[in-house]
Amino acid sequence: MTLKEIAEELVAGCRNGKARANVDRLYSEDAISVEAMDGPSGSRVTEGRAGIHGKHEWWETAMEEHSTETSGPFLHGDDRFAVVFKVDATDRSNGQRVQMEEVGVYHVADGKIVREEFFYTMG
Repeated sequence: MTLKEIAEELVAGCRNGKARANVDRLYSEDAISVEAMDGPSGSRVTEGRAGIHGKHEWWETAMEEHSTETSGPFLHGDDRFAVVFKVDATDRSNGQRVQMEEVGVYHVADGKIVREEFFYTMG
């Protein structure tokens, strides 16, 4: 797949509830995911497809999404693209509702996503 095809598939999956299925299709087995701050595991970095699936599972269990908007993809050169996410969700553990805007930057090599990095604000 080309960079554009991968980027468009990732965005379509996010919009159509197939984000988790796309991890297996679009990500390298040893892909790395990097958050802006430590997550529930105590680290900013998650390694491998299985770990990225675990992040998705945690989010789906911990948060109730009210709405999500996905913008992009925004291509950069031959090996990167960005996507903007706007999320309105409630933390199930404490009932706190949050509005979050996040930029995901995805690095592609050999037809697969090899690294994702997230930048965000919460309000």
